[in-house]
Amino acid sequence: MIKPGNTRSQMRKGILEYCILSIIDGQDEAYASDIIENMKQAKMVVVEGTLYPLLNRMKKSELLDYKWRESPSGPPRKYYTLTGKGKEFLSDLEASWNDIKNAVEQLTENKTKK
Repeated sequence: MIKPGNTRSQMRKGILEYCILSIIDGQDEAYASDIIENMKQAKMVVVEGTLYPLLNRMKKSELLDYKWRESPSGPPRKYYTLTGKGKEFLSDLEASWNDIKNAVEQLTENKTKK
């Protein structure tokens, strides 16, 4: 039997890249803890063990770049920015998300009209 929690988890995994890229784009650059905090505020909790592999994969795919910056409290921090390719990818993800969202809204509206 499929459990709602499993489906919800798969749905979240499918949109994490979109959310992360949107956060970075909205801030022009972002430190990993900024990304985690934004996700928490949106109730899309993500842990470092999930975030860092995604950031690394997106860096290897040339969607992200980063700069090291000195920190006022501790070691230097890595700040992520979107590359040109990352901005194009984000734009494609936004279009896909809007298509999916509209389709789901249409399907669920039809259900409630019956």
